[in-house]
Amino acid sequence: MLILGIETSCDETGVALFDSDLGLLAHALFSQVDMHADYGGVVPELASRDHVRKLLPLCDQVLAEAGKTRQDIDGIAYTAGPGLVGALMVGGAVAHALGFALGIPVLGVHHMEGHLLAPMLEDNPPGFPFVALLVSGGHTQLVRVDGIGEYEMLGESVDDAAGEAFDKAAKMLGLDYPGGPRVAALAEAGTAGRYRFPRPMTDRPGLDFSFSGLKTFTLNTVNAARKAGELNDQTRADIALAFESAVVDTLAIKCRRALEQTGCERLVIAGGVSANKRLREGLEKMAVKLKAVVFYARPEFCTDNGAMIAYAGAQRLLAGQQDGERIAAVPRWPMNTLPAVGESRLSGLAD
Repeated sequence: MLILGIETSCDETGVALFDSDLGLLAHALFSQVDMHADYGGVVPELASRDHVRKLLPLCDQVLAEAGKTRQDIDGIAYTAGPGLVGALMVGGAVAHALGFALGIPVLGVHHMEGHLLAPMLEDNPPGFPFVALLVSGGHTQLVRVDGIGEYEMLGESVDDAAGEAFDKAAKMLGLDYPGGPRVAALAEAGTAGRYRFPRPMTDRPGLDFSFSGLKTFTLNTVNAARKAGELNDQTRADIALAFESAVVDTLAIKCRRALEQTGCERLVIAGGVSANKRLREGLEKMAVKLKAVVFYARPEFCTDNGAMIAYAGAQRLLAGQQDGERIAAVPRWPMNTLPAVGESRLSGLAD
């Protein structure tokens, strides 16, 4: 079964072709980062308009690279949510229009399920069950995964997601958008131990996260350094390192607890922040002590992309799930409302 995957949840236009027998055939991604950097963050209306301009040319590009035509496609998967509603509508409209014209099934896919399953595209994919850390600009969640659609929420952020905290810390340090990679790059020049930031919610039981206090602590540290006339390049790097280390340690502590609580020996990390080098190293060190194994996608599939949507959609389309005639665009969508693969229809979508 040849599946066209479309990702337009935010500021990345992603398209991919996945063959259920041969694997990933081709993928393409257009990033709007340069456009939104002028505004210090994503402007929803501009994102939607750029998806309109780029989506069909990317579809044609991917088909050409794979040596396929539109008539070869057996099904289409698109991101139905969570995300920016206008951006989601662009992907959904194109998917349904192509599906109607070609007479093939179309399915709206959960964006975070796509991230969660992205490591399945690697040569050594994880087996079930496993614990997944989903960590991105909009989500920080720990999930027990017993199969596709079999999700138990173990913990999540009660305020800012880790990726959002990175972006806000970047602004405090005078860094451009996107903040996460820039904070990580600045931290490479930091001096370990100069600053000690708190590890929020690690002094109490449970698997929930909170990063708003860490954000406030960072702001107070920056302001104190500025007031003392010490906010030079080295101090900014030292603050960046202290902030990054605090996030990594917090995530590692919670992941260790989740593995111990569930008895799982596999940990999957997915989402944009999973590309962070220090986070990968910290989780791998933690996993070694527990005799567990960490799985993650290659960096290009950590951020939003069409390949993860094509793969996730293929699993559900093969099981007979598909949309009706209505385009699905769900800005907020709990992942644990998804049905298991094999159930008759997609549930949890807004009417």
